[in-house]
Parts: sequence; C-alpha cells; structure tokens
Amino acid sequence: MEKDRNRKLKLLKLLELLRQETDEQHPMKTTDICQRLESMDISCDRRILASEIHTLCDQGYEIQQCQMGRAKGYFIADRAFSMPELRMLLDAVEASQLLTEKKTQELKNKIVSLSSDKQAEFLKSSIVRFNSAKSTNERIYYTIEALEEAIRKKKKVTIRYFHLNEHREKVYRSENGIHTVEPIALVYNNDKYYLTCYNPVADKNYNYRLDRIEWVEILKEKISKNAIIRSRSVAKYNAQVFKMYGGETAKVTLAFDAWMIDYIYEKFGIDTKIQSCEDGSFTANVEVQLSPTFWGWLFQFTGQMRITAPEWACDEYTEMLKKAIGEQS
Repeated sequence: MEKDRNRKLKLLKLLELLRQETDEQHPMKTTDICQRLESMDISCDRRILASEIHTLCDQGYEIQQCQMGRAKGYFIADRAFSMPELRMLLDAVEASQLLTEKKTQELKNKIVSLSSDKQAEFLKSSIVRFNSAKSTNERIYYTIEALEEAIRKKKKVTIRYFHLNEHREKVYRSENGIHTVEPIALVYNNDKYYLTCYNPVADKNYNYRLDRIEWVEILKEKISKNAIIRSRSVAKYNAQVFKMYGGETAKVTLAFDAWMIDYIYEKFGIDTKIQSCEDGSFTANVEVQLSPTFWGWLFQFTGQMRITAPEWACDEYTEMLKKAIGEQS
C-alpha cells in the first residue's frame, strides 16, 4: 500500500515537473529529471524513469522523447493552449476596458500559468501595454456572476446604476439610480460589457454598462413571457444597435466605392451580398438602426458612401448632413 502511494506521488510530481519546466524548445535531460525528483525526496533512476513516463503516456499525456547530445530528454507536447492562443488571450485581457488594473494582472497571471516556465517568461516580457482606460469597478466579477445567475433562472433583478460627471464622480439619476429590470443577456461589444434588459412598459430592449452597475439584487419574481421571447433574438437586436444606441430599424441600400467593401464586410458580416453597378460603384442592402451612432459611422465616409434607398431614409440622411454643416458654419 505504501509502495503504491509513493509511486502515485512520483507520477504526480513527474507530470508537474514536465508541465512547468519543459516544452518543445526546452526539454529536460533524464539525469536532470532524476536529480529534481531526488531533491523532493522522491527516489528515481534512469532505468525506472522511462517506465514511469511510458505509464503517463498510456494515461493520455503526450510526453515526447528527444536526443540531447548523447543523453535522452523529455518534454510535454500536449499543452491545452498553444503559444499563439495564449498570446491572443493576453492581448485581449490587456486591451479590455472592462477589467481593473488589479483584475487584469490576476487574469494575465492565470493565463501564463497554462504554459511552461520558460514560455511564461517570454509571454510576460513581450506584453505590450495598450494604454486603454481601465475600469475602477472592482466588483465587476460579482456583478457578472449575479447577473448570469439571474438570467439562467429567468429572474428579475434590482440594480443601482450610475453615470459620471465632469469630475469623474458618480451621479445617480431617477430613483437614486435604482432600477428593477428583466435581464435577458450579457453582451460584450466594442471592449465593453453590457446587460441587455427587456422593458415591458416601452416594449423595448435597453442596455446598461456593467462597469456602471454598483450592485445587483436577484428578486424572486420571474421575468415576463415577452422577455423570454426577446432573449431568443437578442443577438440580432444587438447587431443592429451599433454600440448600444437605439433607433428605428430599417432596411437600407448603401452605395459605396470599391475600396469600401472591406468596411461593409467588417460592419455587417462576410455574408453580406454586394452588387456591382455600371458606373464602377457597389451597393449592399443591409438592416440597421438609424441611430446617432449609425449616422456617425456613415458620415466618416462622406463622399465614398451614401444611402440610396428607401426615399424617406435618403431624406433623413440629407437632413442630418444639413444639420452637421449648419453646426460647423
């Protein structure tokens, strides 16, 4: 019995050692592995080591053998994440405005721990700071956890929501910032997290920034049937909203120059059908919400992109241009 326990401990420590300190570029010699195990008061010699590694391989761990001069070496090859995947995760965390500086560092440390020690050193040394404006709300994890539970159980919640004034101080609007809402989804958009809720009085969806939610209380009352129905099409709704600002939904035709095609695919998706015109321009029929944010997106391409249908949308586009010109004059 004691012998079995000792062997299990040896296998566990051997696997831990190979995971932490080896990779394809940094294998470890047989003699070094034995010495490391001996330093942990675990007896091991070269003849037994090959058998123990074979046992780990039989259990599904991909441990590769290589030649290191005249000696044999071993390394772990079955990492859960590759280096490029870890790099993308680190960059996403570093760039996120949702996370505070403290949470950013904690999450980065967890990510690099998925690699070997040598890989971790390289990943840490090559992180580029994006200088993004980090959140100061340290309760963001608790907010997400509570809202996920409410959405899963289809429960209403009470939240306290704040805005910021010119001095970056919290400002609470109607009802001292307290709202009872029907949560239907959490949405990540443009480096920010939002809570999408259904409002039964207005029969509309509304969005709240998670980093502006001070606290959450889950209520016993269930959300309405209409909220459940809305939750099934929340992805389509948020795709139309354009950075979370609402407006009238409409199918419009956009006309644009050839070099604008990438922008169309980026905004409306790769499945968007684009048609060429005799004059060398292109058109696409898309569904949008005619919101201030949509107009702002369109106006950055003035002279290269415009609305051509329906007529009422063209008239609204013209009026928006006139107002913009009037404000500048």
